Amino acid sequence: MPRTPQGHAFAPDSLVLNRKLPLWYQVSQSLRASILGRARDASARLPTEEQLAEHYGVSVLTMRQALKELETEGLISRHRRRGTFIEPHARRVSPVRLLGSIDAIVAQQSGERTSVLGHGALPVPEDLAEYFPDCTEIVSYRRLRRDGDSGEPTNWAQNAVHPEIAARLDAADLERWPMTKVLRDRVGVRIARITDTVEARLADPATAELLQVPLLSPILFYTGVSYEESGRVVDVAQIRYRGDRFSFSVTLEAH
Repeated sequence: MPRTPQGHAFAPDSLVLNRKLPLWYQVSQSLRASILGRARDASARLPTEEQLAEHYGVSVLTMRQALKELETEGLISRHRRRGTFIEPHARRVSPVRLLGSIDAIVAQQSGERTSVLGHGALPVPEDLAEYFPDCTEIVSYRRLRRDGDSGEPTNWAQNAVHPEIAARLDAADLERWPMTKVLRDRVGVRIARITDTVEARLADPATAELLQVPLLSPILFYTGVSYEESGRVVDVAQIRYRGDRFSFSVTLEAH
């Protein structure tokens, strides 16, 4: 297990690398999640390239490419001889990226203030019945995310969780971490894969009110279906993103 850099108030999360995906991308997304989810009193200065490369178990060249991605996104700034620093304000428009990495999903959902609007058991909705064939009910969690600086609502999520899994879940954790991270790191669910879809929709009355956008304005509707190693669905996330705050991008690798 790579060592966490010592002597720094900011310490990135650990990462299990998937050799089938670009290493720089996985590292950039993991570091992105750590930056956005850092404590407010954490140092704005990152460890050196060499320390980060050792932490993630990658080459300095790979680490440099990952940092370049974050610099392009506006999350960090790099200064010769001074070091690399977290920018106080990230860019307003955030990409919704899909590249098959669990840590990419965690990164996408990190860095915003989250409020749990409510949770409880309810009959399996008709549109989710195919995912929960052995259940008569699911446990639903509704959450609203706001920009960490302005407090402006950016997206709201509704998670349908398998009852057996929900029984081991502390709803308070969802105000601190994304559902995927809570399931994996707090509950101990061994998530094998997540199937993602993104489509354009119009804001319904509930979404318009929560996101403070006009009724029938464009939104991005994301669905993420999480499967554990047995193939059972443990969570279906449906997230409504403000259309003026997010773009959608997919990276395709030649090999």
